[in-house]
Amino acid sequence: MFATSSFDSYQTVASVVHRLDARVKLSCTLLFILSNVLLPDGAWLAFGLSWGFLYIVHWFARVNLGFTVQRSLIILPFTLAAFTIMFTLPGEPLASFQIGGWQLTISDAGAIRFVSILIRSWLSVQAAILLTATTKFPDLAHSLRHLGAPFILITIISFMYRYLFVLNDEALRLIRARTARSARKSGYKSPKVSWHARNAGNMIGQLFLRSYERSNQVYNAMLARGFNGEFLTFTPHKMSKRDWIVLLTVSGLFLLLQFTIHFPIY
Repeated sequence: MFATSSFDSYQTVASVVHRLDARVKLSCTLLFILSNVLLPDGAWLAFGLSWGFLYIVHWFARVNLGFTVQRSLIILPFTLAAFTIMFTLPGEPLASFQIGGWQLTISDAGAIRFVSILIRSWLSVQAAILLTATTKFPDLAHSLRHLGAPFILITIISFMYRYLFVLNDEALRLIRARTARSARKSGYKSPKVSWHARNAGNMIGQLFLRSYERSNQVYNAMLARGFNGEFLTFTPHKMSKRDWIVLLTVSGLFLLLQFTIHFPIY
């Protein structure tokens, strides 16, 4: 079952991964990201093994791999920030370009570094998406609390997550109201760009005011129901024997991968 909101990617599925403690899944995700960061540039086999690990977790979690891959493509525009490294890192030249008065040369070391950064980022984002697809947000917040994250930081993240839905709801209401009041005859020319810009500015202002009022109503309702700053959940948050086995096994696999890459056995 896929998520119905763009802000919440959790999928309600009965799987082994879903039943794991949130602390185990969060710790494994952080270890996976750290393992990717520590891999040397051009470690293609290690990158392939990391992706294979994600594929196995997808299979156990009964989460569609296409769902995760499609959402992970959002990282591609951000990796362009490292694009210039192909021209600045010294190495054997692969190709040269003349742009205006600039002579740009792509080095082999720069190309390997850029592709490695791209793969690391892509795999890390897939792991994070898989975490949110198999773990409810309240459980994630509680796992951060158990792992020692600052309480004020967890509270800010929790409120931000909840008010994203309030903001989205108010935006949909404004768009629906504008559509209902924007009927025009067929063949009528579309208004100028300045009109659209002024209309969008008015909607943003209205969205801010209405969201602020709505957030106060939500907060007062929370206080009326006994909210004291602590977000409660029905999950017991007790580490079982299976949770410890999974955590130790995954940690051992990542350590073995790092040891094999950095200290190869010939």
